[in-house]
Amino acid sequence: MTASLYLPQMGTDAEEAAAIDGLDGAEWMGRGLKVNKAKPKEDRGSSGGGRGGYAGGGGRNRY
Repeated sequence: MTASLYLPQMGTDAEEAAAIDGLDGAEWMGRGLKVNKAKPKEDRGSSGGGRGGYAGGGGRNRY
C-alpha cells in the first residue's frame, strides 16, 4: 500500500472544514481517501542510540 501526504494551507477555518468534508471518504483511482486535519508532531523523547539513518544490512550485491 502506498501512502502520500499533502499538507495544503487553508485561508479560513470554514475553507478547511469544507475541504475535509468534501474529500474525506471520496474515491480516487479506485481507492478511498482519508482526509483530516494535521496535528503537531508529539515529542516522544529519545529512545537511545540510533544508526544515523542507516538501517541497511551488508550482504552481496545482487546485480
